[in-house]
Amino acid sequence: MPSRTSLVISWLSALLLPFALIMLGARLLMMPFFPEIEYRMPGFPTDPYGFTLEDRLRWAKPSIEYLVNDAELSFLAELKFDDGTPIYNERELSHMLDVKNVVQRLLNFWFINLALLVLVKLWAWRAGEVDAFRAGLSRGGFLTVGLLAALGAFAAVSFWQFFAWFHSLFFDGDSWLFRFDDTLIRLFPIRFWQDAVIYIVGFAILAGLALGFGYRKR
Repeated sequence: MPSRTSLVISWLSALLLPFALIMLGARLLMMPFFPEIEYRMPGFPTDPYGFTLEDRLRWAKPSIEYLVNDAELSFLAELKFDDGTPIYNERELSHMLDVKNVVQRLLNFWFINLALLVLVKLWAWRAGEVDAFRAGLSRGGFLTVGLLAALGAFAAVSFWQFFAWFHSLFFDGDSWLFRFDDTLIRLFPIRFWQDAVIYIVGFAILAGLALGFGYRKR
């Protein structure tokens, strides 16, 4: 019969793991290499208003960098086209500020989540319950797969409904809706977000399966 300490360690590690894996996948996509790959994917839509691949890379990279750096909104407001026109209008800038605030909060929660996982591991090591921690990682891996399989099914049935639901969790009203000729839509069309969700979900599921089967008690 497992001890109370063993059960607590096991379940804490299991419950902390899904968010850790999902956010790891999301953070990897906030690196400069992602638009380099994504814009070159077969079938990725061209911009009907004239952005070339080079244009998209030129403006997408600093836009993504802004979400994870410590810069003020002026970092984006000062980006201008060759004719001196700002690449983002006031509505787009306001939304990017909202997105940055959400991303920064999620990253802070992620750091706390990772720190708690490390503390649980140290607790398990000090208490001689390393097997319980490993069992928790296995259970958490399968929990991640189950949660994301359900979420992925929802997104697959209606990505737009999933996209709208996701935004309603973090943003007020229709502040995230834009015209088709706005720079944000031209840089990040719906296909960009569809692929991003696929990559994050796929990464977390593969990592969850690796931990689930790798630490499964034989």
